[in-house]
Amino acid sequence: MLDVLIKNAEIADGTGAPSYIGNIGIRDGRIVLDASLSAENAARVIDAAGKLVCPGFIDAHSHGDLIIGTEDARLFKTTQGVTTECMGQCGLSMVPVTPENLKASQNMLTMGARSFPDDMKNWTHYDKFLDYVKTQKLTCNGKMYIGHSNLRIAVMGMADRPATEKELDHMKGLLREAMEEGCAGFSTGLIYTPSCYAAPEEIIELAKVIAPFDGIYASHMRNEGQFIETSVEETINVGRQAGVRVDLSHHKMVGQRYWGRWKNTLAQVHKANDEGTFVFLDQYPYERCMTTLNVTMPPHYFSDGFAAIAERLKDKAFREKVKREMCDPATPYDNYFLHCGKTPEESFAGIFVYLAAKTPEAEGHTLLEYAEMVKKDPFEAFFDLCVANNCETGGVYAAMSDEDVCEIIKDPYCIVGSDGLTRAWDEKGHPRASGTFPHAITHFVKEKKLFTKEEMIRKMTGLSADLLKIEGRGCIRDGYAADLLVLDYENFRDTATYTDPNSLTEGIEHVFVNGVEVYHGKEFTGACPGKLLPHNA
Repeated sequence: MLDVLIKNAEIADGTGAPSYIGNIGIRDGRIVLDASLSAENAARVIDAAGKLVCPGFIDAHSHGDLIIGTEDARLFKTTQGVTTECMGQCGLSMVPVTPENLKASQNMLTMGARSFPDDMKNWTHYDKFLDYVKTQKLTCNGKMYIGHSNLRIAVMGMADRPATEKELDHMKGLLREAMEEGCAGFSTGLIYTPSCYAAPEEIIELAKVIAPFDGIYASHMRNEGQFIETSVEETINVGRQAGVRVDLSHHKMVGQRYWGRWKNTLAQVHKANDEGTFVFLDQYPYERCMTTLNVTMPPHYFSDGFAAIAERLKDKAFREKVKREMCDPATPYDNYFLHCGKTPEESFAGIFVYLAAKTPEAEGHTLLEYAEMVKKDPFEAFFDLCVANNCETGGVYAAMSDEDVCEIIKDPYCIVGSDGLTRAWDEKGHPRASGTFPHAITHFVKEKKLFTKEEMIRKMTGLSADLLKIEGRGCIRDGYAADLLVLDYENFRDTATYTDPNSLTEGIEHVFVNGVEVYHGKEFTGACPGKLLPHNA
């Protein structure tokens, strides 16, 4: 007896092969493909004539652990068809923490969460986090990376220096415990403090810990602009030296003067693979990026935390010093201020404020618009904004090229990841958080004609499962987990925009996770069968 029979469907099975008309059964959370499937042997029948059925989308780059178990988490992922997400990216994860440095960890994580569970103080080891997740209501499966910034803060706070041998051993021990408990790998965010304070040797030593577990090293690289080729080589070298597979996170070129350098970086990726180091990349299908507003300022000022620099920014002389460094291309950091324009005015016009909780009147405006609203010089308005909000602010940056985005997605090693910072559904953010996967279909298939729908679906399902080592998911095959979408393909589209970033996808009729329907007709069913998936299991 089947739990569900989906009949007469157009099936895109996640392999990239042409779609076909057929039936799909679900029994005990698994896909059943049998020529004898019949309605008489099914508890429920869905007639999917005229509809497209495909595997649930796999978000290769997610920050969903920062709000795991919340209604917002369910809204951001399930309503765009994501059934599995790879969390703990960019060096940021909810675990491990230490009580003495808990506040520093939470300050860092405010870019993706506006509140934290009381139980977080107990997450000194990965197994404590697992215990918490088992009590949460999940409509999406997850795999988890350990963030390098969290390891550093837990062991050595925000210190801007190399780790001592004892500190490195402590970090390695915490990471090894997490891998033994089924963690998928290790991530860095090398433009963020304190991850950026580490030398390559520290990263390599930590990556060696995940090698025996066939773990994945995912990196928000040290630079995605002027020094992007050097950063790609640094990232690949971690995989080469540690013997692990590598994911170049949200691969892009930021800053107009650096557009087009995908020709070089993709050549580096292919060369590495030819030489035996497994390297792939993920990408979100938008030409604007999103992160904190802090990345416009040199990271060496943040070693004492957000509150300390917010206090220093009250001083006029310090503001002038920071301003000079922000405007100087020679200042050694990935300068998102300069990435957005050739002049300061262009840069301020290219930075959109999505988060400034203490000054909500700034949200939804560019920094230039906000400066005009408050009748201040743009630098003064920006620094005042940082002070008022304790540097807990967020921005969307007009720093990328659609041509680059389209060329990168065509690479055979490229898959799709949202990189969505999903603090709350009622906040202004980036449309990638709620619309990445339908937008990839809309933009790359329906508008640009770069792929067939089957080829694009493969990049969001079967290929992702292969590259991320997600066993038994990502394809419609007999015995695979029944993570399935039923789509009205002609009407399947994203509705999220930069001005209305959190908006429901059109054309999703049913979402099944582990064989259980969780979403139907833009409504949640109340079922929560999602779970954390152990690596290599």
